[in-house]
Amino acid sequence: MTAFLALDLGTEGARAAVYSVEGSPMGAGHASYPTSFPRPGWAEQDPDDWWRASVHAARQALAEAGHPSVAGVAVATTASTVAVLDGQGRPLRPALLWMDGRASEESALTAATGHPVLRYAGGSDAVEWLVPKAMWLARHEPETYRAAARIAEAVDYMVWRLTGRWAASRMNAVCKSNYDPRGAGCPHDLYASLGIGDLAGKLPDEVVPVGDPVGPLDARAREELGVTGPAVVVSGGIDAHLSLLAIGSAPEGRVSIVCGTSNAFVTEIDEPVFPPTVWGPYPDALHTGRWLVEGGQVSAGSVLAWAGERLIGRPRSELGGLIKAAAALPPVEHGLIVLDYFMGNRTPLRDPRLRGAVLGLTLASSPEQVYRAAVEGVAYGTRQVIDSFTDGGIAVDEVFLSGGIRHNELWLQTTADVLGRPVHLVAGDNLTLRACSVLAAAGSGWHASLAEAAAQYAPQVRTVEPVAEHVAAYQAGYADYRAATRATTEISHRLSEPGRSRGA
Repeated sequence: MTAFLALDLGTEGARAAVYSVEGSPMGAGHASYPTSFPRPGWAEQDPDDWWRASVHAARQALAEAGHPSVAGVAVATTASTVAVLDGQGRPLRPALLWMDGRASEESALTAATGHPVLRYAGGSDAVEWLVPKAMWLARHEPETYRAAARIAEAVDYMVWRLTGRWAASRMNAVCKSNYDPRGAGCPHDLYASLGIGDLAGKLPDEVVPVGDPVGPLDARAREELGVTGPAVVVSGGIDAHLSLLAIGSAPEGRVSIVCGTSNAFVTEIDEPVFPPTVWGPYPDALHTGRWLVEGGQVSAGSVLAWAGERLIGRPRSELGGLIKAAAALPPVEHGLIVLDYFMGNRTPLRDPRLRGAVLGLTLASSPEQVYRAAVEGVAYGTRQVIDSFTDGGIAVDEVFLSGGIRHNELWLQTTADVLGRPVHLVAGDNLTLRACSVLAAAGSGWHASLAEAAAQYAPQVRTVEPVAEHVAAYQAGYADYRAATRATTEISHRLSEPGRSRGA
């Protein structure tokens, strides 16, 4: 039997799945890895842990599937998770995780360059992206920066482990490293103006479009993973962005929101628009000839985990009861507003120095009220991103949700209510893994194009309608959320000053 192997590196662990040529899941595996937080706003992982977890998950999935012959392999990872490696691919320091916000000063410097390629990124690089992180390394850890033979996105590191080739995903290169596929390619002059003129030589040697073959699985990786068959490794990309391949297709007006630790919003448009409140439009990032638009909430499910487990103190096994009790309360009437900026704001405010808040507390405030307010605050943040799309001329006709939100019915229903529109919940297996199966099927020659493979492997969805009587209440709550954001911005900036965050 022929099958495809899909790998997904998330924030907390590696997932693997095996899919049949008809698009049916045959086996799955998972293994976790740790994250360290050496300072407030910093987050790091060990790239060797990614590989160990991927091997464990892949072997588990292949065993469950009955060890089929693997035609193609594709991998997706979090974006802006940056590994720093020597000439043999060994880590020189822990990787800077996507949520790491240490490079805020460097991010601001990119905005000051006025370089034309930054038009594709709303005028500046975000604090999370590879270029500001490389700048931070060059300024604060110069010996490590000089010693680094490779500074690479996690997905490119994984492709190197699989094939022995340093081949960058065009998606990551365009979206996170300012690569211009319709112009000069790598922006050497931009890097030089930012004090990292040698960065291009540390990036992967080639840039490969999403869905194109990179090469066969090399012998060492084949042995470690336990793979048989031709196993062509196909260029992957950013986990959330690839979700557009897993919802059937990506016509203009269809928005995918992957809801987990963070929320990632992606859509494709046929003609570019350039509002400063989004990331993009990125040319040819997913499909050649189209433009990808991105938005995001840096803290979403993580806010709910913090509220339930850390603030209220319920163990994860008891969160279901807390969610049920919170769902029984009427919306907004609790008098609380939660701001979801626990790790800053991605879009539309593009402000890494914003901070979270719980406003309106009294001695009568209950755990259920606080949790419900946290859910509403995350949903308000989702609406803020969707509004920035439509205000910027980007069509939003259909909204597809996937990820951890499917396990929290209150979060799901509140999102539909706050948006005031139906949302389509993707049922079944992991959307990123399904997208990787689309890539593996197209890149290994089983389908003529990504579009053909995506159409065959489209998942089932459940439509969630907004509750009419909740929509008006949430209109008022959303207005208060926006007002509270404006009112707390100045003090958030003061509280986020580096010296203050270290307790100086």
